[in-house]
Amino acid sequence: MGFDPATLRYDAKGLIPVIAQDAESHEVLMMAWMTQEAVEKTLETRRVTYWSRSRAAFWVKGETSGHTQELVDLRVDCDRDTLLAIVRQVGPACHTNRRVCFYTSVAGGDEVELMSPEK
Repeated sequence: MGFDPATLRYDAKGLIPVIAQDAESHEVLMMAWMTQEAVEKTLETRRVTYWSRSRAAFWVKGETSGHTQELVDLRVDCDRDTLLAIVRQVGPACHTNRRVCFYTSVAGGDEVELMSPEK
């Protein structure tokens, strides 16, 4: 039967949100966007390919930084409008050079930085 990316529920701009999670640590690494073609490229190459809204172009995670994401599993949520990419992350996931993009906590009303950039 096979999986058809056309069956996913993309927004009006043809995008679907994707959460990247580390396959070993289970850390939530980042959130980004994919188009149907990005989903297809990711499944074909096993290298996670996102859609950059600011550049209006595809970007293969780690293509310039070397901080790659190898796809282990791609999961579809119950409403078919969000994806979970289980990945093997090499290096930091965040463009700020932090392990994860979610490095700021707002617990208790204060904004607290939880981790510094990697060196």
